Amino acid sequence: MDFAYSDRTKALQAKVSRFMDENVYPAEERFFAEVQENRRRGNPWVPTRVVEELKQKARGQELWNLFLPESEYGASLTNLEYAPLCEIMGRSPIGPEAFNCSAPDTGNMEVLVRYGSPEIRKRWLEPLLRGEIRSAFAMTEPAVASSDATNIQARIEKHGDEYVISGRKWWTSGANDPRCKVLIFMGKTDPNNPDRHRQQSMIVVPMDAPGIQVLRHLPVFGYDDAPHGHAEIVFDHVRVPASNLLLGEGRGFEIAQGRLGPGRIHHCMRLIGVAERALEKMCRRTTRRVAFGKPIAEQTVTLERIADARILIDQARLLVLNAAYMMDTVGNKAAAKEIAMIKVAAPLMACQVLDWAIQAHGGGGVSDDFGLAYAYAHARTLRLADGPDEVHRNHIGKLELGRYRESPGA
Repeated sequence: MDFAYSDRTKALQAKVSRFMDENVYPAEERFFAEVQENRRRGNPWVPTRVVEELKQKARGQELWNLFLPESEYGASLTNLEYAPLCEIMGRSPIGPEAFNCSAPDTGNMEVLVRYGSPEIRKRWLEPLLRGEIRSAFAMTEPAVASSDATNIQARIEKHGDEYVISGRKWWTSGANDPRCKVLIFMGKTDPNNPDRHRQQSMIVVPMDAPGIQVLRHLPVFGYDDAPHGHAEIVFDHVRVPASNLLLGEGRGFEIAQGRLGPGRIHHCMRLIGVAERALEKMCRRTTRRVAFGKPIAEQTVTLERIADARILIDQARLLVLNAAYMMDTVGNKAAAKEIAMIKVAAPLMACQVLDWAIQAHGGGGVSDDFGLAYAYAHARTLRLADGPDEVHRNHIGKLELGRYRESPGA
């Protein structure tokens, strides 16, 4: 296996890095100021001018939709080629959206590319690819332990040439955003199927369909993540055409695994960038501040943390590149263990590096002045999003044990 970056990837790395330096990092303060101003006016759920401007600039430089492998859309990069680019984007909270490479849109676009009909792709995928609208993914439910997705109770029932959707979802990321025009909904079409993994289906639902009520936004450690946010939603007998069902009844889990594999690795790629920037801030901060007669950077505990942070980041990056390589060469299903491994390792790594960086900044670390508290809230959330650590560890453990059960005499 060769993790050396191709000439094309190196050229894109340089181009993305330059765009971040010249456009994204300088715009961060303006972004948060604009959101704060909208909040003072009583409505933080307003798309920011600064991000829309960044999107136009990125598209103009052909730094757009870089995430779609094996597709006529986007840049047709492999997962291994995209990984270092996604890492660079992840260094800024507004970086991924600037390149039209942010969640949950990336996962939803991959689903629509793979499983959407030509009509669905034209109506919903193409505007998403152009960055004109945003989307959401409705899977998690408040009334059940959604770490076991077979617990889902929401219903998708066939009535003639329509499906009727009923249920309550939460942590539906992006649903507060007025640009969110469509979501993908997972629910049960066949609750009595003896195969618990064939009971569920996925369906495309326009956000303006009658019967959809966004109840509230859900803050994360006090952050509302406006104008993106996370919502709790009630679906009260929402009717959509039967043609909106993806792939067929009972194929929801199959789609979910196809969607969540790339979604998980993208989160991990971005977290490498988050951790790199936190380490950078930690190093700069500790070389400039003096405690007990010498720079904090020269204190043994700081040196150890800086060293350990470098080790942890590089370990996680290699795990991510290995998972990307496996996805490209043997497919997402065969790479399930490697994807699960990075989904545990990368958020844990990022949380630890961010914690050390916060500690090095003292009281400033828990403020919003340095972006570390906000980044920690996001990284900690990713130990739950797309499956909690415990589920992935169980999966890894079972796959590892399976190697020995297959050859009991060895």
